[in-house]
Amino acid sequence: MENFVVSARKYRPSGFDEVVGQEHITTTLKNAIDNSKLAQALLFCGPRGVGKTTCARIVARLINGFEEKAETNSLNIFELDAASNNSVEDIRNLIDQVRYPPQFGKFKVYIIDEVHMLSNAAFNAFLKTLEEPPSYAIFILATTEKHKVIPTILSRCQIFDFNRIQISDIANHLKKIAQHEGIPAEDEALHLISQKADGALRDALSIFDLMVTYAAGKGVTFKSTLSNLHILDYDYYFQVIDSLLSQQHTQPLLLFDEILRKGFDGHNFIVGLSEHLRNLLVSQDARTVQLMEVPDSVKKKYVSQAQTANPSLLLTWLNIANQCDINYKSSKNQRLSVELALMKMAHVGSIIRPDQLAALSSPEAALKKKLV
Repeated sequence: MENFVVSARKYRPSGFDEVVGQEHITTTLKNAIDNSKLAQALLFCGPRGVGKTTCARIVARLINGFEEKAETNSLNIFELDAASNNSVEDIRNLIDQVRYPPQFGKFKVYIIDEVHMLSNAAFNAFLKTLEEPPSYAIFILATTEKHKVIPTILSRCQIFDFNRIQISDIANHLKKIAQHEGIPAEDEALHLISQKADGALRDALSIFDLMVTYAAGKGVTFKSTLSNLHILDYDYYFQVIDSLLSQQHTQPLLLFDEILRKGFDGHNFIVGLSEHLRNLLVSQDARTVQLMEVPDSVKKKYVSQAQTANPSLLLTWLNIANQCDINYKSSKNQRLSVELALMKMAHVGSIIRPDQLAALSSPEAALKKKLV
């Protein structure tokens, strides 16, 4: 059996141009290196899997004169995992190494990952070296929890905040990888993987590997991805709204029962329905359609269904769904709370019609009602 390399390692960016969704960081770092204005203490902050350690390694190669995409492992680059080396002794050993200049090259680069895991004593031991490092030393600290890093460390570093990567950027990157590997992949499936990754490209690549393994050469499809990631299909929500628009509560209840029998949680359903109603509302104006993070094919479905629904009615439904979401955890009968919300939505339109709402809101109608 051949040695399998996961996509997160195989496609780890080797140059700034390959880093996805962090242009504000890569441009600043590249300009700083080109103009010899790179600070000696850098702090990379942001969620997991967005490229902090990767960018640190690229910086370390560039400032030592290696080509941007060189695979050389320089003896001038030291990596320390602060999660498992967080004591004062570990930091003192690091400081002892800093005293000696590099035997070749310009700089010694120290990359300290998960720096927030250092103890307070270790942070304090590190302060003086970080404030006045030797001219040949560069420190790059990386953390997912900036608020846990003590202020005296923050004040000594140039801080770079990494963003969560946009769903569209992750989906486009996965598409390039699928094409490079010769793997058929549906755009909707890649978009679904990107949503599940929650802004972390490394997570998206891990899920992509899982889907490819499941497909066994047949391609990554939307249905197989839905099944494996245990995500509710968009079509269920479109069917529920169509039934509610016809003021029928029977079909939504049957659909909800089918969803529960498939192993989905009622709370996830009502949260998803709220998201669907929100998407329908933003679909009613061409200027806000772009606020939906869904594939283009699904956007067309939203725009089509949004044209058949009254904005006031959608807003009322969204309010009912939101109240159900808020009260779900404290409910004694959680299934009934969702079913009651669906029944309210089905008949709210027949209780007060849009023309009645308009009439009641006019001054003449209000006066007439008061006289009666």
